[in-house]
Amino acid sequence: MKIVRRIGASPRERGSASGQTCPDIFELADGSFAVIGTDATETLDTELPSDAARADYERIVVITRDTLVRAKADIPDL
Repeated sequence: MKIVRRIGASPRERGSASGQTCPDIFELADGSFAVIGTDATETLDTELPSDAARADYERIVVITRDTLVRAKADIPDL
């Protein structure tokens, strides 16, 4: 796996003073996306809708609305 580019504004551009511990979104070389967020698996696992599932190796992560909204323009349509 290789990170190709950041999607959206950097944490510093979004107002993080340190720029070190903030949500982030990256596009990978294979077209997939990697997300840095807060692990909320324990809290949200029981809240998943009945048609959603999570494998043991998957985590539910939370990113701020601002992170996703500011990334929207960089996310390809296809």
